[in-house]
Amino acid sequence: MKISAVIFDLDGVIVSTDEYHYQAWKQISDQENIYFDRAINERLRGVSRMESLDIILSHSDKVYSESEKYLLAQRKNDIYCELLNKLSPNDILPGIINLLISLKARDIKIAIGSSSKNTPFILDQIGLATNFDAIADGNSIKNSKPDSEVFLLAAEFLGVQPEECVVIEDAQAGIDAAKAAGMKAVGIGSAAKCFNADMKLNDISNLDIDHLLEVNEIRS
Repeated sequence: MKISAVIFDLDGVIVSTDEYHYQAWKQISDQENIYFDRAINERLRGVSRMESLDIILSHSDKVYSESEKYLLAQRKNDIYCELLNKLSPNDILPGIINLLISLKARDIKIAIGSSSKNTPFILDQIGLATNFDAIADGNSIKNSKPDSEVFLLAAEFLGVQPEECVVIEDAQAGIDAAKAAGMKAVGIGSAAKCFNADMKLNDISNLDIDHLLEVNEIRS
């Protein structure tokens, strides 16, 4: 079936906020005397805030109540949102603007599919709040990646079938979610190592749009 829509993850695909996530989680971990490093932070890619917190707390001997977890997650998000104020259009990753323009020129629908509840604020900060035909994010889903909900919702918002969509992701959880949704998946960055990605690229600026739209013919 012809590709009629491209769904983008946000963090790590449109803009990189990895360092801000790391700094925020690092502050929380240090305050709680929990070991946290960049290797652990890498495990948080594409994972919801509460699931990320559970991964971090697994390194602690303390048992946290649900109310304590909620407060920790809120503190982390407050720190993260403060850091996000530094974002600007200059932080849009290389190749993204040209890709969005090219897709629009070919009448290919574009959407965001992100587990982040901060998606609207991030898009506003980088000047892309009105550039997408649909946005499905952490504010509109119950289940985060690798559940397929966010991508299926994006397809529903776009008015297309899942098999007409290709997802661009930088995390294993996102690739798994795309495949579970019945969509094709392009893995970039660390997700280029994902065995189940239909296309693998180290950098989105190397993406050939004709190749992308023929992804149905690709076999990993």
